[in-house]
Amino acid sequence: MWEDGALYRAVGGREVRIAAAEGGVDVDPLDAETELVVRKLLGFDFDLVAFSAWAAEEERLAPLVVRFAGFRPTLAPDPFEMLVGAITAQQVSLFSAVAIRNRLIERYGRQTGEAWSFPTSGRVAAATEDELFALGFSRRKAEYVVGLARSDLDLDALAELPDEEVKARLVALRGLGEWTADWFLARHLARPHAWPWGDLALRKAVADLYGGLDVRDARERFHPFENLSAHYLLLAQRIP
Repeated sequence: MWEDGALYRAVGGREVRIAAAEGGVDVDPLDAETELVVRKLLGFDFDLVAFSAWAAEEERLAPLVVRFAGFRPTLAPDPFEMLVGAITAQQVSLFSAVAIRNRLIERYGRQTGEAWSFPTSGRVAAATEDELFALGFSRRKAEYVVGLARSDLDLDALAELPDEEVKARLVALRGLGEWTADWFLARHLARPHAWPWGDLALRKAVADLYGGLDVRDARERFHPFENLSAHYLLLAQRIP
């Protein structure tokens, strides 16, 4: 929850307040458990120094890196939360996706102060598809979310696997395609080579800045910082 200039998030059954502060952020409470989540949430996994040095040689990208200096893509700390969010966002407006996701959280999550914890896979696995349909999910998406929750795939263990193996295991699940798998690599695992070429906004960003360059071929141009390059290109589209 965002309120009074601060972000509130439930971490380990506690409410954590994250607010801007001179030279960084103020986190309360701050300890080993909450710091791990906050560092993930704020994109500390990304190496901006190395990226900026590399981008200085990329003529069209370099001005964006200077313009948005210090920008770090946020990351989803929890893999199940990330994937449910991706399923919810498929082929609907962001407004609709957020509204449906909020109803899911209030129905199966737990409130901690101002914030709500995202439902565990166990709680969602115990739900029925009809119950999710009543929250606003389509029949198909309800099937996907319940199926994901009941899957025996160890989502946390995916962090130990190479990119292609992560994608192969995700797309083997019903309702998870390459678009979702690429964004999982990009926005949960922070993999430097993640390149969600199937994203329509990224395709437009590449076309606007690089003309006829095919979005699939573009990943070679941005190696070894495909993930950060994609996010800076997308940011330029949102803030022209």
